Amino acid sequence: MSHKAVSRPHPSSPSQSDAASSAVREISIAHSPDSDDAFMFYGLATNKVRVPGYKFVHTLCDIETLNHQAMGDAPYDVTAISFHAYPYLQKKYALMSCGGSVGEGYGPMIVSSQPVTPDQVRRMRIAVPGTLTTAYLTLKLFAPEVATVTIPFDKIIPEVLAGGVEAGLIIHEGQLTYSSSGLHRVLDLGQWWREQTGLPLPLGGNAIRRSLGEGVQRVVAQALRDSIQHALDHREAALEYAMQFARDLDPQTANRFVSMYVNARTLDYGDDGKEAIRKLLAMGYERGVIPHAAQVDFVC
Repeated sequence: MSHKAVSRPHPSSPSQSDAASSAVREISIAHSPDSDDAFMFYGLATNKVRVPGYKFVHTLCDIETLNHQAMGDAPYDVTAISFHAYPYLQKKYALMSCGGSVGEGYGPMIVSSQPVTPDQVRRMRIAVPGTLTTAYLTLKLFAPEVATVTIPFDKIIPEVLAGGVEAGLIIHEGQLTYSSSGLHRVLDLGQWWREQTGLPLPLGGNAIRRSLGEGVQRVVAQALRDSIQHALDHREAALEYAMQFARDLDPQTANRFVSMYVNARTLDYGDDGKEAIRKLLAMGYERGVIPHAAQVDFVC
């Protein structure tokens, strides 16, 4: 799904020269075409939140593609990423302290067409939405030996139903819709993570290009925080906007999904949220899933 939205900034102060007034800093932002991301960027994407001297250009793309793009030529100033991907791109990007998706005892789920136990699923071949997703990292922490095959996230449920794979690792809205397809939940990895660590499961966040400099980084981070707050304060309008990205969810289910991943944690991870990010990446490195040690720093 392609979509671009531009937030037109306020004009500069009358005391500035015409040349200064016309100087606008363009910030490219990339995020996934999901209802929760659409909800949090509603303020910026619809021009409800403006920043003098800045223009925000939005590009929508699936998260695994964004992970790989950020690792490569890093085309965006701000990009949504899976936390699993951060160690691979940390030289170019820092993490923003807002805009993340955190599971409070819930998260990606392993599902199957037949009732099986978590121990049984360790010996199955599981469809995953990408090897850079946090879902994949958490799965490998749970079952290092498990065999996987990568399938686009929106094709995993149909593939499990068709018998192409024995089980699937589902993310996004599939966490709420799998049972209506007749699938069985084997394990909620967010719940498993909470039992193991006592912490929430950090899934995805926003990264900002280091080359922008601290001043611009702080302005952009505040703009995103203002956009999230605007959506929370104007929930009905923001949900109406987000419904176009809800992949056929009814409004009640879309509201539930947005509530899971856009909330107080999205405004700021909190100390335990930041601890969870560091712990997740450290465990991934210690257990050989991630080849690079993460140096996690946040732009507030």
